[in-house]
Amino acid sequence: MKVLVADDHDLVRDTVAAYLANGGGFETRTAVSLDDAIARVKEDGTYDLVLLDYTMPGMNGLDGLARMIELNGPRTVAILSGNAPATVAREAIDAGAIGFLPKTIAGKSLVHAINFMLAGETYMPMSVMREAEEPAPQHPLAKQLSERELQVLEGLAQGLSNKEIARELDLQEVTVKLHVKTLSRKLDARNRTHAAMIAKDAGIV
Repeated sequence: MKVLVADDHDLVRDTVAAYLANGGGFETRTAVSLDDAIARVKEDGTYDLVLLDYTMPGMNGLDGLARMIELNGPRTVAILSGNAPATVAREAIDAGAIGFLPKTIAGKSLVHAINFMLAGETYMPMSVMREAEEPAPQHPLAKQLSERELQVLEGLAQGLSNKEIARELDLQEVTVKLHVKTLSRKLDARNRTHAAMIAKDAGIV
């Protein structure tokens, strides 16, 4: 079975590809952007499964998903994401993705999910599914924050640097730095680490 892993984060891309090759016995290839992934498919022929990072260059939201489905075939493309909200997961499935994989998924669960999708079944973690269907009540602190600020805060909670958050959200690093400053002010936090702790304690992230 051939699997294409497309992600602009070197560590994520190479780790996922290596785990699928060594732990699952799949034939894997990698790409660093949507255009690169499209070139791979054109060069190699269709893949049994293509994993697309939601925020990598060229994706433009779910437009990249539609382009890859058209090229590689229906029910052969899944979305891989670090912090996309559950609503995006549901939208991806509704748009024709065969699955949605969070980057936090454990190695064995990843292989299981890949096999599940290769069998023609739609995969989405139960936690994401519940969040998509039954949104949790919003914490008062969260109401003070914009959607983008919440995304940056999620990155802080994951221990990501400003540069890593910027890459994940397709933003300029200076923009992320401004968001972090605003978050610290709104949450009355001493620094980025304190802001992440406040958010975790409040159940915002």
